[in-house]
Amino acid sequence: MPAVSESLSTPSPPASSRTARVAVVRTRPDTVVEDCGRVMDLAGYRDVLSRNRDTIVKLNLSWTKYFPACSSQPWQVDGVATKMIGDGFDRRKLMPVENKTVVTDPQAGCRNNRWAPVLARHGLTFTALPDVEWEVYPFKSPLLKLNEIFPEGIQIPSMYKGRQILHLPTVKTHGHAVMTGSVKNSFGGLLREVRHYAHKYMHEVLVDLLYMQRELHPAIFTVMDGTIAGDGAGPRTMIPRVKNLLLAATDSVAIDAIAAKLMGFDPLSIPFLRMAHERGLGIADPRDIEIVGDDISHENFGFQTRRSLVIWGDQMIRKGFLRPLERLLLHSPLMVWAPVASNVYHDAFWYPTIGRSRIRAFMRTEWGQLLRKY
Repeated sequence: MPAVSESLSTPSPPASSRTARVAVVRTRPDTVVEDCGRVMDLAGYRDVLSRNRDTIVKLNLSWTKYFPACSSQPWQVDGVATKMIGDGFDRRKLMPVENKTVVTDPQAGCRNNRWAPVLARHGLTFTALPDVEWEVYPFKSPLLKLNEIFPEGIQIPSMYKGRQILHLPTVKTHGHAVMTGSVKNSFGGLLREVRHYAHKYMHEVLVDLLYMQRELHPAIFTVMDGTIAGDGAGPRTMIPRVKNLLLAATDSVAIDAIAAKLMGFDPLSIPFLRMAHERGLGIADPRDIEIVGDDISHENFGFQTRRSLVIWGDQMIRKGFLRPLERLLLHSPLMVWAPVASNVYHDAFWYPTIGRSRIRAFMRTEWGQLLRKY
C-alpha cells in the first residue's frame, strides 16, 4: 500500500473556529514515567477526567507477543498509573481493560507485554473484556456502517456505559487504516472479537466509533506512546524506530492527526480523519491544532504504510480479486482457516525469524534495557 504523504494531500476543509490542543514531550528511559505525567498535565487531563468517576483504561494489544511499538508499553502504563494515583485518583476506580480478537489472548498479552507486574505494583486489576457482560446498545447517532454490518444490533461491554475512558495507543502504521492511534484503539474495546467483519469499511467504522464514544463516555483522554514508533506493515510486522516522544490530548482525532503528521502523512488525506473533521467529531487539520510542550515543527519520520501478507490477503478477499469467495471464506464455518493462517504466518514464521532479529536490535537500545527492568 503506498504511503499517504503530504505530497499527495487532498484539499483541506475550510478553516474553522474550532481548535484543539495536543501536548508533545521528548523523553528518555530514565525520565519516561515522570514525563508521562508531564505530558498529561500539559494536555489538561484533570480538566477532563474526574477523580469522582470510574475510569476505563483501554490498553492496546495488537499482538499477544511482545513486539516494540505494537502494543501499550509497560512504561506508558506505569507512567499513567503513577500520575493518576499520585493526583488522588482512587485506584479502585481505575479499570485497565483489553479485548480479544480471533488471533489475540488478552490475559496472555497482559503478561507478555509486561503490564501484569506494573498493574500489580499499583494495586490495579486487569479485566479481559470477554469476561464481562455485553449488551446490545441502541445508538442514536447517524452511524455510517456498523448498523449494516451488525443488523442484529451492536454489542458493547455493559461496563462502558457512563464511564470516562483513557486510551493508551502507540504511534504506528496500519495496513487497513494507514495509521492507528486513539480512534482505532476504541475498535478493540467497543466491538466483539468478530470486529474483523468491519475491515472492509475500516474508515467508516472508525467514524462510527467516534459517534459511539460520544454517546457512551462523559470524557475521553489519550496518552500515546511514541518512544518507539512502528513503520511499515503495521500493526504487527513493523520496523521499530526510536523516536523518544510522548503525546496526550482530549481530542482523539487531533492526537491521531498529529501522530500521522509526525509519521509523514497528510492527516486530511487519511479518510477517517478527514470524515471525522468534516462531521465535527474532532479536529484533523493541523492548522487548527495547538501543539504545547516541545517543538516538533521539523519532525517528519518519513514512514510508509505497507501491508503484511495477512492484511493483503484479507483485502483481496474483501475488495480484490477473491471477492466472489468472501462469504464462503469469511462468513461461514470455513472462516476458521483465517485465524489459523494468521497465527502460522505471524507467530510460527515471521516472529521467530524477521521479528526476532528486529527485537534483538531493539533490546540493544536504552529502551530495550528499560524493558528488561519490567
